[in-house]
Amino acid sequence: MWTQIVGKIRLSLAPLVNHWWQVTLYVSPRGLTTSAIQHSVGSFDIEFDFVDHQLHIRSSDGRSRQVALEPKPVAAFYAETMGALGQLGIPVRIQARPNEVDPAIPFAHDYEHRSYDPTAATLFWRQLVAADRVIHEFRSYFIGKVSPVHFFWGAMDLACTRFSGRTAPRHPGGAPNCADWVMVEGYSHELSSCGFWPGGGEEGAFYAYAYPEPDGFADYRVGPREAFYSRQNRQFLLPYEAVRNAEAPERALLEFLHTTYEAAAELGHWDRAALEVDPGRWDHKR
Repeated sequence: MWTQIVGKIRLSLAPLVNHWWQVTLYVSPRGLTTSAIQHSVGSFDIEFDFVDHQLHIRSSDGRSRQVALEPKPVAAFYAETMGALGQLGIPVRIQARPNEVDPAIPFAHDYEHRSYDPTAATLFWRQLVAADRVIHEFRSYFIGKVSPVHFFWGAMDLACTRFSGRTAPRHPGGAPNCADWVMVEGYSHELSSCGFWPGGGEEGAFYAYAYPEPDGFADYRVGPREAFYSRQNRQFLLPYEAVRNAEAPERALLEFLHTTYEAAAELGHWDRAALEVDPGRWDHKR
């Protein structure tokens, strides 16, 4: 809920970028950050610091405010964060209820969710740091349209998405407490997406899916051997613990990312020669 509040602050002030790329957070050396957000008289950023367990709000005028990350109701965090922005002279209004969850309790009235485990928060962030590094390497092999490696606060997943360049069938929507037109924008073009989220395994899972899903996708042979297609989730999953326990964890994850992309690109007849590139193509000049 806290990342939704901060994400919605960015959403409220940032101009629309295709597929909602302007709403995301990014892995930082301390936690998760919005990066710079522009407003009427300057810019600011907001960062979840999962080392010192503080929310930092920093303004381009040199002022800053902090909100403690500690057990407290969502309503208290919401009030403190919006109050801190007001003290910094940053006017912002958000749609003050969560998306992609059910029930969607308005932030100002949510006294039910009040836990914060600093050890668990730091551990999750360290998972994101490790995943972010490998997914960035995977991203470098694609010269076509590809998203940043970014954190979507609706589903709590770190994601990177490649696009074939073709439009996609209209998405049917269906995410809880999220308007269908939001999903239509997100899935307007044919894609292959991968990432990491806290579900799908005891310690979370890496995932990969295609939209629209080409015929034969679920049966395509991918690696490593612990990867499988979840018909419930309509995506390939690779449990985090399988990667953590692998002899070469990063190589195992890259195998998963490359082979699941190949499933989408081969079966979807992407123009791979025009879209893929060798990231070491200039190494001999360095």
